[in-house]
Amino acid sequence: MTFLQLGVIDPILKALDSEGYTHPTPIQEQSIPILLRGKDLLGCAQTGTGKTAAFALPILQLLYQKQTQAKGKRKIKALIVTPTRELAIQIGESFSVYGKHTGIRNTVIFGGVKQGAQTKILNRGVDVLVATPGRLLDLMQQGFISLADVKYSVLDEADRMLDMGFIHDIKKIIAKLPAQRQSLFFSATMPPDIVALSRKILGNPEKVSVTPDQTTAEKVEQVVYFVSKPGKTKLLIHLLNTQAMNSVLVFSRTKHGANKIVKLLGRAKIAAEAIHSNKSQGARQRALGNFKSGETKVLVATDIAARGIDVDDLSHVVNYDLPNISETYVHRIGRTGRAGASGIAISFCDDEEKAYLRDIEKLIKQKIKIIAEHPFVNYKPEVPAKDAAVPYGLRKKAPGSGRSGGGGGGRPRRHRSAPRAGR
Repeated sequence: MTFLQLGVIDPILKALDSEGYTHPTPIQEQSIPILLRGKDLLGCAQTGTGKTAAFALPILQLLYQKQTQAKGKRKIKALIVTPTRELAIQIGESFSVYGKHTGIRNTVIFGGVKQGAQTKILNRGVDVLVATPGRLLDLMQQGFISLADVKYSVLDEADRMLDMGFIHDIKKIIAKLPAQRQSLFFSATMPPDIVALSRKILGNPEKVSVTPDQTTAEKVEQVVYFVSKPGKTKLLIHLLNTQAMNSVLVFSRTKHGANKIVKLLGRAKIAAEAIHSNKSQGARQRALGNFKSGETKVLVATDIAARGIDVDDLSHVVNYDLPNISETYVHRIGRTGRAGASGIAISFCDDEEKAYLRDIEKLIKQKIKIIAEHPFVNYKPEVPAKDAAVPYGLRKKAPGSGRSGGGGGGRPRRHRSAPRAGR
């Protein structure tokens, strides 16, 4: 299947060709025909699946085909709402790239910066607006933005939107949208509260999903180290100093934890920066730029802030803290091993996280291989000698390791409704 066979028009095909894109990803192949028919869409897709193009291409095409020569300021006809500044910027860049031959104008608005430059562009008029909820509502209340002419609305990364406490903002925004519109709803996970929200937004939507049979990147090597909570930083420093880890994205559960990891790595003379929602927009962009350029070897991120981080040739993802939502693990490790490249996902598991590990293994339908021997081990799986496996990937010569998914310990309580810090 090609984009031409999907019915994508020449101006957009020309832009795709210049970017080297000829064949759609599964989410694009499923979504584009539905959206070109004008249907509402409920999409479930993990990171790195090409989700942005899945909605950007048909929106650009529909806008292009319905362009008029009306005089006056352009009115907002497509609205994309997304949780983080980084993701908003990435989506805006995608619209600019894919739509460069269509004449469609877009802009991005987000908080954390002065609004002057954003309102100046809005006053000139745009066709597509990409926004984070807080700044969008603020500028609506100031009279800079009207949603009365929106024909296409997209709620992207809906699960993260709820995690960040944006549910009331989202409801306010939805209330201002015209009843007659095409609505798109994308989420990496579909827990009950997300399904309930989608029903309030969508009419009779078509549904697409690329998660059930593609839960992990095929070429991502996955390993787990059992280590005490105090030993995690020491283990991370040890791995960074002894393994070939060229670009490493480290996931921390909290913003405070991310800052602490960076501080301790700095004491060990390892260049690292943190990216999370408490950082200013300028600081976040500088940290991401330094990481992409290779100036910084390690980027420590929370899950929310990591949405929108798209780095080529990312060698390692480290789950410093295991996530309490299994799907988040899949979302994290999908940031390496993209586009057929190989990658390594390393997880640290302390006693309190063993239940999380069991849930992750249940979701991905496989046991994550254990590195049983390391300087900071605090758990040794009981495996008969004949069943012991050669350690996987990271150590050249070491005793056998087991394949058990973890030990005992009570299941930690989950707080699904509480905000969790930080394509």
